[in-house]
Amino acid sequence: MIKSVEKILNVQIEKESYSSHLYLSMASWAEASGYEGIAQWLYVQADEERLHMLKFIHYVNERGGNAVISAIKVPPAKFKDVMEVFLQVLKHEEFVTASINEIVSVCNKEKDFTTLNFVQWFVAEQIQEEKSARAIIDKLKLLGKQNLYLLDKDIMAMRAAAEPAGGVA
Repeated sequence: MIKSVEKILNVQIEKESYSSHLYLSMASWAEASGYEGIAQWLYVQADEERLHMLKFIHYVNERGGNAVISAIKVPPAKFKDVMEVFLQVLKHEEFVTASINEIVSVCNKEKDFTTLNFVQWFVAEQIQEEKSARAIIDKLKLLGKQNLYLLDKDIMAMRAAAEPAGGVA
């Protein structure tokens, strides 16, 4: 494996690990705040980010590299409200999109078309992640604080409707 590609993929492993922990922290806050549906959505999101991390780990190791599991910073644990949570979700997903795009750039520079092909799944995934966060924020704006109960009950149905046929992306 090309060292520059291995290095940037190991950085992504750390980012995916942090993403999982960030969503776990948000889920815990939501659950403790009485938002069961929102908590479930965030727990599923945390699991999905962990799976993304594992995909990168397996890929690096299978290609002859060495996946490194590094320490991560502690995510925030308190949030003002549900809107703040989802604004942070969107901001974080945009950060991850930029990171995936940087991997694409390195792969192009190094002419590592195998890794470029592998990363295309994540490029497409990030489009869906940002779209999902924006849709929830739009619904929160429409609902206002008085109607969060309805969103909390419906949020998992929104997730299921957004998933491609065959399960979790």
